[in-house]
Amino acid sequence: MIHTTHSLRVRYGETDPMKYVYYGNYAEYFEISRVELFRSIGMSYNEIENQGIWLPVSDYKIKYLRPAFYDEKLEIHTYVKKIPGVRIEFEYEIFNEENIKITEASTTLFFLDAKTKKVIKCPDYLMKLIKENWIE
Repeated sequence: MIHTTHSLRVRYGETDPMKYVYYGNYAEYFEISRVELFRSIGMSYNEIENQGIWLPVSDYKIKYLRPAFYDEKLEIHTYVKKIPGVRIEFEYEIFNEENIKITEASTTLFFLDAKTKKVIKCPDYLMKLIKENWIE
């Protein structure tokens, strides 16, 4: 398993008139968290794309347990719990400042060759980094 955490503070523009985080912004929070997970294991998302690999999202599930609010500091836990094949699955938990879990989610992305537009297995250079950072 790979597990990382990333903190962010809710900005005013991410909220609705009630100052709740607008539901559509959670997808961006998860993208930020995924990018930081890749960076933490030694390869930025930009480097992956520069190697000719795209990672489109094929599945996104979310369960809102409690709202997040304007100016609240959130901690996003991101997990990869399975060694990837042609897909890589991420699970997320968001905690508020009181350390209460407010959101659970998952995304599935697949590895796509940018030139051929064909689905491929996880590239060897990325698999090596994943395995080097894997914790049982």
